[in-house]
Amino acid sequence: MERFCYALDLKDDEALIKEYERWHSSEHGWPEIKKSIKDASITSMEIYRTGNRLFMIMEVNENFSAEKKAAMDAENPKVQEWEELMWKFQQPLPWAKDGEKWILMNRIFDLNA
Repeated sequence: MERFCYALDLKDDEALIKEYERWHSSEHGWPEIKKSIKDASITSMEIYRTGNRLFMIMEVNENFSAEKKAAMDAENPKVQEWEELMWKFQQPLPWAKDGEKWILMNRIFDLNA
């Protein structure tokens, strides 16, 4: 199993942050989005927040491909609808490329290494 960690910022607005968290609760999340994540060979995903900074941990199996996931998302109207809705709350990190949201983080320490 492989693990990827990503970062993204939310707009620094308490009302928007609260609404973003509501959309990610089990009661308000879209089942089609969870399905698309699982269909892409992602076995676990967690998002954490401090202030307006988000941190996502994603674990994948051997069938995962970031390119395949991106292609699947681009062809899925429900995922596109979700991404458009989420962009209301999100803002790119200062070093993100145009159109880039979640930025892959580099591991710099491993206690077991």
